[in-house]
Amino acid sequence: MKGDKISLPGSERRPLGTRVGDQPTDEIIEVSVILKRKSRVPVGRTGGAVISREKFAAEYGADREAVEKLRSFAKEHELKVGEVSLARRTVKLEGTAAKMQRAFEVNLGRYEHEGRQYRARTGAIKLPSDLAPVVEAVLGLDNRPQAKTHFRVRPSEAGAAQGTSYTPRQVAQLYQFPLDVDGSGQTVGILELGGGYDSADLKSYFSSEGVANPTVVSVSVDKATNTPTNPNGADGEVFLDIEVVGSVAPGAQIVVYFAPNTTQGFQDALTTAIHDTTYKPSVISISWGGAESTWTAQSMTAFDSAAQDAAALGVTICAACGDDGSSDGQNHIDFPASSPNILACGGTSLQVSNGVIQSESVWNDGAQGGATGGGFSNVFPLPDFQSAIGITPPSGGGRGVPDVAGDADPETGYSVLVDGQSFVIGGTSAVAPLWSGLIALLNQKLGKSLGLLQPALYAIPASSAALHDITQGSNGAFTAGPGWDAASGLGSPDGENLVQALSAAAAPSGRAIT
Repeated sequence: MKGDKISLPGSERRPLGTRVGDQPTDEIIEVSVILKRKSRVPVGRTGGAVISREKFAAEYGADREAVEKLRSFAKEHELKVGEVSLARRTVKLEGTAAKMQRAFEVNLGRYEHEGRQYRARTGAIKLPSDLAPVVEAVLGLDNRPQAKTHFRVRPSEAGAAQGTSYTPRQVAQLYQFPLDVDGSGQTVGILELGGGYDSADLKSYFSSEGVANPTVVSVSVDKATNTPTNPNGADGEVFLDIEVVGSVAPGAQIVVYFAPNTTQGFQDALTTAIHDTTYKPSVISISWGGAESTWTAQSMTAFDSAAQDAAALGVTICAACGDDGSSDGQNHIDFPASSPNILACGGTSLQVSNGVIQSESVWNDGAQGGATGGGFSNVFPLPDFQSAIGITPPSGGGRGVPDVAGDADPETGYSVLVDGQSFVIGGTSAVAPLWSGLIALLNQKLGKSLGLLQPALYAIPASSAALHDITQGSNGAFTAGPGWDAASGLGSPDGENLVQALSAAAAPSGRAIT
């Protein structure tokens, strides 16, 4: 390779926890090198697909010349080249830890944090000066757990005494989701970084709810598989996501992408789903995330860049915005919900009488009970669709979160079945699949994929009543009020009015996904 090695921008990382030993030099490590796209991807201002998956790789994927540079780099450092995907802009490299350390000039060690051991790297990743400009990120050298689930189980004793609960279908009815469509012809992708589901449990649940059993398929990413463990772990997330989507849009196909809980796994799961030419999701639901401060700049850049690809393909991505209030545990908002190319889903508390919503407020059960995430990004600037309605971030702030909201309070939570046991679960993890199911219905109803939905949502006049404006409650630092706010976004949905509002909006540029 030509030129001296230089640091890859945004790749600096420090270990967490306590060093417990040296990294075994003979351990085989696989990394994902994310390349920059060959040309800027177009995104229609009104959402919808502007290019098909089949054409994307050729026009906006990775440049073959960049791949060849990477092959030369790999050969020089005795690394094996594995999967190469121009569409996903991803090249897999494999080699021993010793060779990886030499190739990328990093120091690897073993660390322990919160009871778990992981492989960590110190410092920036270095690449040859003629290769670094075409690389967006190198993920996989550090394999610490990156994200956490955003669901909250209501304690059974508290639930018996004071809470109420709804089936996902009841929540959909309260929000006036269209009843004359079921999501047929749509595929909802769900990203999971752990846990699993049992098909018999799902069949039992949907049967008990009087809902047609949806088609559920699992896809393995980076060797992770559908591995149910117990209801106290990630299985709660997996079952919640599937049961909410399946109840709301039982005619939609559900594809669950299982990946390791690392930055590499998360990135690979997202790009696998976006560019899946077999199942072709039109909506992707994400209920995992972490404070922006816990991510490297390169990993957020790569993830957001993939979300831009999704927007060009007409794929809508919904993400939970966290359950720790405005702080998200570290006085920062949650990523990936903070990406402007992802629909950030916040949480409310829903009060109902005689099958009608009586009131709705920001979900906030205190430090122990949880509260909806929300606030302003320290990474992403204020997007045009937010500045257009006069949103003004505090000094140093950017993109506002959430965009939309929905029932998330465990005290008004969702009745679900996890590993054969009944639970009432809340958290913004319930809102991402709720909106994902709704968007599948809207796509079917409108006969087109909505894609990047925010520009259309923020342009909808309040008089349309397409969104219930939440004006009560706070998530800590931010209080709900008329219009958009950093506690409840634009509000919760009225599905039928939303159909009318989106029908009245300008038709999406481009054509349907093929």
